[in-house]
Amino acid sequence: MSDSLPIEVVTGVETVPAPTERTSPAIEVSQLSRWFPGVHAVQDVSFTVERGQVIGFVGANGAGKTTTMRILATLDYPNSGEAKICGFDVVKHPVEVRKRIGWMPDHYGTYSNMTVLEYLDFFARALGYQGQERIDRIAEVLEFTDLTGLAHRLIDQLSKGMGQRLCLGRALIHDPEVLILDEPAAGLDPKARVELKHLIRILSQEGKTVFISSHILSELGEMCDSLLFINQGRIIHHGSAESLRRRSSATALVEVQLAGSIDRLREWAMLAPHVSFKEATKNGGRIEIDSVEGEIISTVLRRMIQDGLPVTDFHIQERKLEDAFIEILGELEASGVPIAS
Repeated sequence: MSDSLPIEVVTGVETVPAPTERTSPAIEVSQLSRWFPGVHAVQDVSFTVERGQVIGFVGANGAGKTTTMRILATLDYPNSGEAKICGFDVVKHPVEVRKRIGWMPDHYGTYSNMTVLEYLDFFARALGYQGQERIDRIAEVLEFTDLTGLAHRLIDQLSKGMGQRLCLGRALIHDPEVLILDEPAAGLDPKARVELKHLIRILSQEGKTVFISSHILSELGEMCDSLLFINQGRIIHHGSAESLRRRSSATALVEVQLAGSIDRLREWAMLAPHVSFKEATKNGGRIEIDSVEGEIISTVLRRMIQDGLPVTDFHIQERKLEDAFIEILGELEASGVPIAS
């Protein structure tokens, strides 16, 4: 019989598809919906995440992020639609899904009089690790999360950043293929955010699929292959950070530095085609060009030089993801679509 032909294996608990999931996307969501009394939290959501990708899941509070992630983590049930992890349905085959995911919630429980080592040891035992294999696996996780030196510290005495690394370590104990991380950077100081971002980059290089929600859009743009925006339970954007910037605006914001007075730039912008003056800066000003086409932008620079402006620097400012997201929400609100808050 061909290895590519799926068969059913009866386990006595659930009927599990044959292990052909390596050919399946890491995450598949199709027409997923979840509602509670008076709230339609997730509405016909569909998206696919390929293996090895890092996906940022973005939305305002109440937009449906956590509900979607809890369904993927088999902690909640959809009212309709389907979600699969590595080819296994989260409702029909939750045991198989849990073998393949590492779940990091936005808050995790701490326990009095329990050390970092005891905490990880508890979950390693619960996951079936025994003897030397358990000891080795815990040691690997402690080293990866840089918690080896804190192994005997009580977990309720950890800083926020240390606690987040411990929560990530717990999610990594069984070496899952897919990581689902709900607001892992919330409340972290800049140093702890850099450390967390470094760990996620390493996991990506190891081939893990990472599905991560965050309000810090600039950091998601640096880490993620693509961004998934949700609003009022519906997906409103799925693509790269650059495609989001292009979609949100048809203008280019340019910072110009001058050797002379800023008034010359202000006066010049009043008469120049395609240009408007936005604001003064320490050594010049910002202008807005009504196109993102390279030819028009270069024409503006050439005209500035020809008109005698003493330009010492001229560069396009990268549009902030936060600004792009706000603009998209503004467009939706203007068209009558309610906005989560």
